[in-house]
Amino acid sequence: MTTPSALERPTGVPVVWRLAARLVLLPAIGLSFLPPRRIRSVLGLARRGAAPATTARAARARSAMCAVSLRCAGPKGCLPRSLGAALLCRLTGTWPTWCTGVRVVPPFTAHAWIEADGRPVDEGVPDDYFTRLITVAPVRRPAP
Repeated sequence: MTTPSALERPTGVPVVWRLAARLVLLPAIGLSFLPPRRIRSVLGLARRGAAPATTARAARARSAMCAVSLRCAGPKGCLPRSLGAALLCRLTGTWPTWCTGVRVVPPFTAHAWIEADGRPVDEGVPDDYFTRLITVAPVRRPAP
């Protein structure tokens, strides 16, 4: 019989990531009540100086948000989940591409998600399933 390590819960999300996710949960929920232009402005400031997030880092951040909040894990929690995952990545010095958009295949639905390497992270849909309306991508630094 194996037991989970002291740093992991049965969900597989390390305790450190769970604690960090709890730290960004309330700001993420608060941001989700702002109008889209304000969200874009706040995230535009938050992304400054961050390197692009890897797919693994972004997936871990998304999983951590789902592990600490039933709201974020649910089907209607996409906005706070994506905001929290982006902020959690920022705590590690990276930034995913935060996106919000629509599904144009019936039924029409709004959705928010994060991307890394140009692909949605853990959404379980093809890359072109959603049409992006707002994105906040990492700032690309010019080559020296």
